[in-house]
Amino acid sequence: MLRIAGALAFGVMISGQTLAAQDVRITPDLARQSLTINGAPLVIERIQDPEHRLTGDFTKTSRACPPFCITPMQAAPGVATLGELEVLEFLDTRVAADLGLLLDSRVPEWFAKGSIPGAVNVPFTTLDAANPYRDDILQALGAVKGADGLDFTAARDLLVFCNGPWCDQAPRAIRSLLSAGYPPGKLSFYRGGMQLWLQLGLTVAMPQ
Repeated sequence: MLRIAGALAFGVMISGQTLAAQDVRITPDLARQSLTINGAPLVIERIQDPEHRLTGDFTKTSRACPPFCITPMQAAPGVATLGELEVLEFLDTRVAADLGLLLDSRVPEWFAKGSIPGAVNVPFTTLDAANPYRDDILQALGAVKGADGLDFTAARDLLVFCNGPWCDQAPRAIRSLLSAGYPPGKLSFYRGGMQLWLQLGLTVAMPQ
């Protein structure tokens, strides 16, 4: 069974330098986003080094399709697609208030390399109907089991992401959630995923 509280309780490693001047801001009016999630303080900001460059997998421009095909802008009808500023707002208004969860739907090996601060790892495969423990996971997300199946009235709002526009794991997770009965109005999709998060030099959390 997924343990939400335990999954949220990981430390944060700031990716890059932090300068007092904060020349590289998130927006003209926002230098950094400070949050408290599950009792732990988090700070999200951008790398201040203007010479910083990405390395490794996220520098690639071409991957074999399938499986690494470009995904549609909308994961499913009724599911909103969000950008980075909306992710920050979701963390502030939903996750910090214990009303929502930011779901990293990638496999654990990728999650271990770093994720968005405040995210919990719920691999897309665990949400598949073939998983005999899926109902346990859905109940951990706030669904209530009744005589007629799962009731999602009190379920948390979920914002789901994976590695970016070339990754189909988040759309697959969203489709699995919808097929289980999760209301589309309680689901959102961050299509940019880790690819754009890293490209913009935003803080990365290292699970511990």
